[in-house]
Amino acid sequence: MTAKTAAIESMSFEAALTELESLVKGLETGNTALEDSIAAYERGTALKAHCERKLREAQSKIETITIAADGSVTTKPFQGQE
Repeated sequence: MTAKTAAIESMSFEAALTELESLVKGLETGNTALEDSIAAYERGTALKAHCERKLREAQSKIETITIAADGSVTTKPFQGQE
């Protein structure tokens, strides 16, 4: 794991998403040098993977709570769309 990858791993979802959005805006302008664009793309890819991982972790913690007609409460793991 490189220092850059470790730095991304320690980021919150919100911080990673904010940086990713900033990188995308910068790339969309077309005013970035080729080498800088490649570096931004590579970092953006790592940030995207980190955000996806954080979302999967959060989703795995969500439980569906069901209240039956008799008032009993049951929980089961969230079944998201895959």
